[in-house]
Amino acid sequence: MAPEPLPTVPFHSVQYALRVLEAVAGQGDGATEDRLAREAGLPPGHLAHLLIMLRREGYLEQLPDGGYVAGEALSRLSGGADRRALLQDKLQRTLTELRDDIGAAVYISRYVDGEVKITQFAAGPGTPAVNEWVDFKAAAHASAVGKCLLTQLDHDGRRDHLSRHRTIRLTSRTTTNERVLFSQLDSQPPTVPVLDLQEYAVGTVCAAVPVTAGSSVGCLALSLPLEHAHRLRAAARKLNEQAAPVLLSLSL
Repeated sequence: MAPEPLPTVPFHSVQYALRVLEAVAGQGDGATEDRLAREAGLPPGHLAHLLIMLRREGYLEQLPDGGYVAGEALSRLSGGADRRALLQDKLQRTLTELRDDIGAAVYISRYVDGEVKITQFAAGPGTPAVNEWVDFKAAAHASAVGKCLLTQLDHDGRRDHLSRHRTIRLTSRTTTNERVLFSQLDSQPPTVPVLDLQEYAVGTVCAAVPVTAGSSVGCLALSLPLEHAHRLRAAARKLNEQAAPVLLSLSL
């Protein structure tokens, strides 16, 4: 029986969150919930959930009268300081929280200049990072991170990548036939996390979800030792549910 699909992060929620932040920025003395819902064009019931997330992440603050203004995190990002460093710090704190909440090592990966690149990660003694025994750049066909990035490329982009990085066998589970790999990538629903069940490394299972901001291709991923493989689906589901703050930070 085929596994039950797991929904990926609701990208439209991040778009609505950006609209809410824009609406707040236009109301210096505080924006009411009714005004935010109207200006952001939010469907009924969506605003409350977004406000909780935006307050938790420090992007919004609620005034005593109930209105909303820009929070410290948003103000710092708009203050003209080293915005890149501030964003990286915010993302690192978010990854650390995700690591502790999910109980797995977590990673942000981007497809940069035709290569797979892990840009940030959070691991620890109880949540070990994947042992990079083969350069991730050369293993996109086998890892959850790599396959998730490849699914976001068009056919020519995938062909170009595989012309530079052949589909070598890393474990007995690695897909090395390019035709089969392309078929798997083409049939991968955008609403289902990409899994790696010991395809990259024996003893490790992984999951990845796309977090594409603008034209850039990226993903959020997790890894677990094989003895915790029974937790993979629940962990992937939780990763999905909590991916919105990461995508929002990448979109600001």
